[in-house]
Amino acid sequence: MMWCIPPEHSAEFVCAMETVLDVYQRPYDPEYPVVCMDETSKQLVGETRQPLPPLPGEPERYDYEYERHGTANIFMFTEPLGGWRHVSVTERHTKIDWALQVRELLDVRYPKAKRVILVSDNLNTHDYSSLYEAFDPAEARRLMARLELVHTPKHGSWLNIAEIELNVLSRQCFCRMIGDWAILKEQVAAWESDRNARQKGVDWQFTTADARTKLKRLYPKIQN
Repeated sequence: MMWCIPPEHSAEFVCAMETVLDVYQRPYDPEYPVVCMDETSKQLVGETRQPLPPLPGEPERYDYEYERHGTANIFMFTEPLGGWRHVSVTERHTKIDWALQVRELLDVRYPKAKRVILVSDNLNTHDYSSLYEAFDPAEARRLMARLELVHTPKHGSWLNIAEIELNVLSRQCFCRMIGDWAILKEQVAAWESDRNARQKGVDWQFTTADARTKLKRLYPKIQN
């Protein structure tokens, strides 16, 4: 199992951590919604032989061989207090792909919001400059005016609620082989609909005050 180990005595880490934690404590405001985003890849893998149907007392049996059908990128957006999430499947995860997702978020998902506060990791594609890669300057500035980016610290992905949603998606939707785009999109859309219907929201309890006590080792030692 891979662990995300934060650095000790790091002002850079705790500054970014406290910024995210303070954002999570903001009261719900539909004009300034807090949305978290994350992304991951999904390998498309197909069966080389048809599985054997289950027999009485025995499960369905699959052959160990498989064939690769490429890789898809998964964008996850979720509004913790709104109990809403949306998943997009794309071929790539370039700056332009991210910028297109952001424009859809602002113009389609939140057209009436004055500004969307977007929490994400600090991947180089998750940056205002990506808007300039995808759109003309006027359009990039228009989108920037309605967007506030908040980055989690390096080695601090556990602070991103969208990562939690991605983990749930992986466990519930990607537990078997998926061999083509159509099936992947169908499965993801079904999961999104069911998850939105059943999971109303996220009650994030960990605060800045908790961090200063429980994660004291991460804070710089002040020199008197």
